[in-house]
Amino acid sequence: MSHHPIVELARAAIAAYVRTGRIIEPPTDLPPELPARAAVFVSLHTPEGDLRGCIGTVAPTEPTLAEQVIQEAVAAAVMDPRFPPVEPEEIDGLDIHVDILNPPEPAESLADLDPKRYGVIVESGRRRGLLLPDIAGVDTAETQVALTRRKAGIGNQETVRLSRFTVTRLT
Repeated sequence: MSHHPIVELARAAIAAYVRTGRIIEPPTDLPPELPARAAVFVSLHTPEGDLRGCIGTVAPTEPTLAEQVIQEAVAAAVMDPRFPPVEPEEIDGLDIHVDILNPPEPAESLADLDPKRYGVIVESGRRRGLLLPDIAGVDTAETQVALTRRKAGIGNQETVRLSRFTVTRLT
């Protein structure tokens, strides 16, 4: 089964780091339709479809998209506090998704959200939570915002600023 070059880059980054502790060099020949720089989330799933790790950024922190993918892939594999680090024998079975985030835009209310189409960012003061779009079981904007508030430690009665974004999901 052939995967997008960005997903193959994420897998190579995970394999190199988990097996040798080494960070790979970024390629220079990424598909031209991709942005030069972007925020990225890398999600890892078991062969059964269970989440195995997910890490990303709200804004780009690396000079290139390739470097961002490498950083987030390694972090998803070994730094997600919800899971133990990925073991070498797990790598080949991982289902890897790379979400390239488009710049967020303000959302005035829940009516501006659609959890199948848009991810959401919920902010209050210095606390910020993000939920990607099209997550299984998240079918309403109310559920999407409630989960994101919980992730960020923001209470239900606190005033928040909402933003929405779309992603390019690569598998």
